[in-house]
Amino acid sequence: MAPDPASPALSTAEILAFLKATPPFADLDQPSLEQLAARCTLKLLPAGAKVLERGRSQVSHLGLVHRGRVKVFFRDDDGQENLIDYRGPGMAIGALGILRGSLSNLDVIAVEETLFIQIAREDFLALVGAHARFSQHYLKLLSESYVGKALAEISRPRPSVTDEGSLYLFTAQVGDAIRRRPETVAGDRSIQEAARLMSERRVGCLLVTDRTGKIRGIVTDRDLRTKVVAQGLDNQAPVMNIMTSPVISVPSHTGCFDAMLEMMKRRVHHLTVERSGEIMGVFAAHDLMVIQGTSPLYLVREIVSQNKIDNLYELSLKSPRVVKSLIYEGAKPNFITRMITLINDYILERVLTLLIEEMGPPPAPFCWILMGSEGRKEQTFRTDQDNGLIYADPADPEQAKASQEYFARLANQTIEHLVRCGFPRCKGEIMASNPRWCQPFTSWARIFDKWIMTPDVSEVLHATIFFDFRPGFGDLGMGQRLREHLMRSLSGQEVFFRQLAKDTLTTPPALSFLRNFITEKQEPHAGKFDLKTKGLTPFVDFARLMSLRAGIRETNTMERFQLLGEGGHISRQLYLRASQAYDLQMHLRLVHQQSMHEQGLEPNNFIDLGTLSDLEKRTLKEALAVVGDIKSYLKEAFRLASA
Repeated sequence: MAPDPASPALSTAEILAFLKATPPFADLDQPSLEQLAARCTLKLLPAGAKVLERGRSQVSHLGLVHRGRVKVFFRDDDGQENLIDYRGPGMAIGALGILRGSLSNLDVIAVEETLFIQIAREDFLALVGAHARFSQHYLKLLSESYVGKALAEISRPRPSVTDEGSLYLFTAQVGDAIRRRPETVAGDRSIQEAARLMSERRVGCLLVTDRTGKIRGIVTDRDLRTKVVAQGLDNQAPVMNIMTSPVISVPSHTGCFDAMLEMMKRRVHHLTVERSGEIMGVFAAHDLMVIQGTSPLYLVREIVSQNKIDNLYELSLKSPRVVKSLIYEGAKPNFITRMITLINDYILERVLTLLIEEMGPPPAPFCWILMGSEGRKEQTFRTDQDNGLIYADPADPEQAKASQEYFARLANQTIEHLVRCGFPRCKGEIMASNPRWCQPFTSWARIFDKWIMTPDVSEVLHATIFFDFRPGFGDLGMGQRLREHLMRSLSGQEVFFRQLAKDTLTTPPALSFLRNFITEKQEPHAGKFDLKTKGLTPFVDFARLMSLRAGIRETNTMERFQLLGEGGHISRQLYLRASQAYDLQMHLRLVHQQSMHEQGLEPNNFIDLGTLSDLEKRTLKEALAVVGDIKSYLKEAFRLASA
């Protein structure tokens, strides 16, 4: 190993340990890692130093950030800086330039003093050629480049983002935000001593250890207020009496966005961060506020704290503001729809919780299920309701009557409140308020079995929305058991899958023979392009069909594509093209609906092509062309050449 003269010493053993903890190097075998570690070089750059210059720097090494942080960006023709992301420990620069054999396509500067572990171009390419999983990680960059470039260069007026931390939320990992080792306290120490340690060390929490030094829980300054001061607890009691246990932990490579979702789901304010099996620090909700400025966490906290359903009506209207900030801050479409879904799930949970408090406990366990875009976690701006209710099979006629009456009342009131929260009714009446979709478990199982065993055209067209269901509230295990029943019933049902494939082929064409957009002929959308029906639907249908056939239980379209590709159920090329084409269209859909919302219009999926730039139109055509690949695949896979 030949270190740069200006860099500090870093032993081969330390480099090896770092590579072992850094994807995708962690997937390499021990001999390959040892050989690579011995050949790495080091480079230390001060804050403000230029690492790579777009269009000028020859990329001779892959640079792995060992410590520090760099900013990745490019300048447009007007000299305006366009931020791509920030990269910290474990993240790389230079891979795309090496793989394409080109000059750097981006500018990179060190935000703070940064130490790189450098891997020579030849060594990197040798790894790509010799290790399949390693190559998959980096070769994905090539397939994504056309969409990434298009999204980066799309010329759309948008508010300037002055807070760099906003985009950092979607690109950084929690390990990047850790600045100090965690502070600990022995569980048998007094509460008073724990409070003194927090004050002296200027921290908001302490990890609580047992006599062997193993971490057993966490105590926060909030615990001191709510569990000690507010309740008059003796401050000489052992701190273990007020700790929260067990501690929720996430890997250091977890994205800050995913950490925020985890906090929201678990309703906690701190997560411990692990690297190589050891806790390296504590990530707090405060860190998210510092990173993001304002956080959707606040909205969720407001929702879950309400004790009157009426108060939720106004709160639900704040959701589009969160969506707006996510769009303007450069979040990926799948991030945005997941956030919308999570907020909507909390609204549903609070409505049902408060209703049950009013009505009294249900006569049997039940599960509220979400279908369609709700089930796929792909909600955008106030999509229609698609839901149902499953309840436990009654033990006798008396319980059957009580269950039917209770759950009918619960469903009707829930739907009414959701409408007032801004969620329109389903025009097809696929809602729990419809007695057909408020049934005992066995009845639901029979409904799915009928669709699968007698797959005529009308039944299949009606049923597809149901196959994307997920449990939303109540006895989630009941919903999961129905999903398991569904997957067992689908196994080997090629006649049913063939009918789904035929249905996918009936999607109206998006492009003419001369590759022109086929727009709507009838008012009120004449001259506009139906992005949902002609663009997104074929991808959703294809991902659903192939996932159900492969036994994949995931319902989200992007995650379905990923699992299909990783599992070899479709070719890697088709997986990458389909997922990127879908991602691009979702981006356009969200921006379009956001624009309509800002104008006070009801968001829809009909795009005025005149509002798109030439680059957007070209890239959209490339994405829509993938529908042809999907249809060709289905014709061959299901022998539908004559369809």
